[in-house]
Amino acid sequence: MSIQIDGLFIGIDVGTQGTKSVLIDGKNGKVLSESREPYPLYEKPDGTREQDPQDWINAVVKTVKKITGNLNAKDRAKIIGIGVSGQQHGLVPLDKNGEVIRRAKLWNDTSTIRQCETIIERLGGVERAIEYTGNNILPGYTAPKVLWLKENEPENYSKLSKILLPHDYINYFLTGEIKAEPGDASGTAYFDVKNRKWSYEVLNAIDDSGKLLNCLPDLIDSVEPVGYVKHDVAELLGFSAEQKIIVSSGGGDNMMGAIGTGNTKDGIVTVSLGTSGTVYAYSSRPVIDRKGEFAAFCDSTGGWLPLACTMNVTVATEMIKRLFNLNNDGLEEKVTGAEAGSKGLILLPYFNGERTPNVPFGTGVFFGVNEFTLTAENLARSAMEGVTMGLMYGLDCMKREGIKPEEIRLTGGGSKSEVWRQVVADVFNSPAVNMEVEEGASLGAAVQSMWCYLNSKGEKVDISSITDRLIEIKEQTRCIPNKGRSELYKELFNLQTDLSRSLIDVFKKHRDILIRRFQQND
Repeated sequence: MSIQIDGLFIGIDVGTQGTKSVLIDGKNGKVLSESREPYPLYEKPDGTREQDPQDWINAVVKTVKKITGNLNAKDRAKIIGIGVSGQQHGLVPLDKNGEVIRRAKLWNDTSTIRQCETIIERLGGVERAIEYTGNNILPGYTAPKVLWLKENEPENYSKLSKILLPHDYINYFLTGEIKAEPGDASGTAYFDVKNRKWSYEVLNAIDDSGKLLNCLPDLIDSVEPVGYVKHDVAELLGFSAEQKIIVSSGGGDNMMGAIGTGNTKDGIVTVSLGTSGTVYAYSSRPVIDRKGEFAAFCDSTGGWLPLACTMNVTVATEMIKRLFNLNNDGLEEKVTGAEAGSKGLILLPYFNGERTPNVPFGTGVFFGVNEFTLTAENLARSAMEGVTMGLMYGLDCMKREGIKPEEIRLTGGGSKSEVWRQVVADVFNSPAVNMEVEEGASLGAAVQSMWCYLNSKGEKVDISSITDRLIEIKEQTRCIPNKGRSELYKELFNLQTDLSRSLIDVFKKHRDILIRRFQQND
C-alpha cells in the first residue's frame, strides 16, 4: 500500500507566541513553504495569562494565504487536507450564538490555584482526582479555569454554551463543527484518559447543576475528520468555494509535536524547548503517575502520551538576552564561555509559576550567587542548565512508571542552539538529536491530515508507517552525553530539586505580597 499522495496538505500550529503554518507535499512530506504571525499576550502579576481568540483567527488566515500565495490555480486545487495544532488547556468560552464570551485563559495562567484546591477538595483528594481522570487538577489545566469563570465572572458564566480548547476553536472556524479528540481533551482535567470519555465526577465538582456536560463537544477518534472547510472560509483563505478540503481531528501542540518528531511508537522521547518545555513518549497503554507529577495524556493517533510540562524554558534565555542585550549568537557565546555547572550557580526558573514540579506560586531564584558566579557567562549558562534540569525532573518521574528512553528527539526554538543540545544530552544522559524540520507541531498537524485523508478514502494506514517514511532526523546535530558532565548534572539536579521543595511556603508568602502591594488594576 503506497502512502504517497498526489496532493498538498497544510499544518497550522496556533502557539503562545504566534501561529505557524506550513504547506507540505503529500508525495514526500517536504515542506514547500511556511509562515509565522505573532500576536500579543495579556498578563497580570497574579498569574493571569490571556489571549484574544480573534488574534488566532487573523493569524491563521494571514499565514495560510501567505504559504499558498505563490501557487498557481492547478497547484492550489491540490490542497486536500488541513490539520490544526494548538496550545493546550486554554479555555475558549462560547455563547449560544457561537461567539467568544471573553479572552481565553491560557495554559500558563496560574491565577486559578484556589479553584484547583476547591475541585480537589470536592472530589475527595488528589488520589481520587487521579482515579477519575488519570491526572491531578493543576492550575494550567482547563477545569479550574471553568470554575474560575463561574466564581469570578458569573454573568459571563451564565452565557456559557460551549467550551472549546484553542485547536478546537480553529477547527470550528474552519468547518463550523464543534468536536474534540482524546489527545487535547485529556489536558482538560475533566477527561478520563483510561476510558477516553468526559469525567462526570470532575464536571459535577465544578458545577453540580449538570450544565457543563452539555457545554462540551462531541468526541471523535483521532483518525476521524472534524469536517470540511466551509465555503465562505475557503474563499477567505484564497481557495475555491467548492474546493473539498478535509480537516483532521488535530490536537494539542504536544500531540502534534509527537507526530512531527516520529514519536509514534515505543522507545522515542521528544523534548520540546519552546516557551514552555515538554518531555513525552508514545505508549501503547495508559501510563498514569500515582503521584500525579506528570500528565497521563492520550496522544492524537490512538495511543497514549505520558508527558511532563514545565512552564518556563526559552522564557529564561530570552530574559538573559534582554538583560545583556544579546542576540542568539551572543547568548551562545556567553554560555560557551562558562564551564559546565556554572561554578555551582543554579537557577530555579519558575518565572510564571511552575507545573512540574507543581509550584504555582513560584518565581525565579538564582542560588549560589557570589563574587565568582555573578557573571554574564554563568548567568546565561545556569539559565540554560536550570530549565533543562527542570525537564529532567519530569523524565525522572516517567522512568519511575516504566518509560525507557532510547533517544531524545529535540524540537522547539531552543533546539537550534548547539550548546543547548549538548546540555540536554549531558543532563538527560542520553543521545540527543534534532529533526530536519525544527518545528514539529505544524509538521505533525499536516502529517495527521494526510493520515486522516488516507483513512477517509478506505486505506487503513497506521500513522507510524507514514512518520517512519516522512519524518527525518538531522544526524549531524546528534550529541552524545559526556560521562563526567552527566555525573555533575545529576548532583546539581538533586540540589535543585531539594531547593525547590524547601521554598514552597516562601513562594506563597511572596505571591501574597505581590498581589497586595503591586497588583495593578486592568
